[in-house]
Amino acid sequence: MGVVLQDVFLFSGSVLDNITLRNPRITRAQVEEAAKMIDLHDFIMTLPGGYDFDVRERGATLSLGQRQLISFIRALLYNPSILVLDEATSSVDTESERLIQRAIDKLISNRTSIVIAHRLSTIRKANKIIVLDAGVLIESGTHQGLLAQKGHYARLYEMQFSATAATDS
Repeated sequence: MGVVLQDVFLFSGSVLDNITLRNPRITRAQVEEAAKMIDLHDFIMTLPGGYDFDVRERGATLSLGQRQLISFIRALLYNPSILVLDEATSSVDTESERLIQRAIDKLISNRTSIVIAHRLSTIRKANKIIVLDAGVLIESGTHQGLLAQKGHYARLYEMQFSATAATDS
């Protein structure tokens, strides 16, 4: 099982060490392959030193989005059959969210994924969306089905995306 949390833990050391968790059985080539698979290799290569870039304690030299991207590569590298994403895009800027969204699409492909999110862009492609309010199940279905119901999910979606359109223009 793989878990990608809202608050990513990174330790002092290189990007490579943070992705492999210093597991000596994982090669640099495997890390690079995983990063390329979810379109993050080029991002890493823009860092000074690439995979050898020192992220410092708790990832102090990286943005929240960059830390999150590293955690996605880590999750993919360990190839879990079940993946839990807990608010994986909640604290990131729009550019990072786009990169993360592409990574999520590839990461969840062909595996059971539980995605906990307030940002509905993260869950639009899910086979089944469960809407909770104060811990109570109030709706479930596909993205299109929930929009057609014009219920709680549809209102949340409209609020988020009309707000996003207003800030983008």
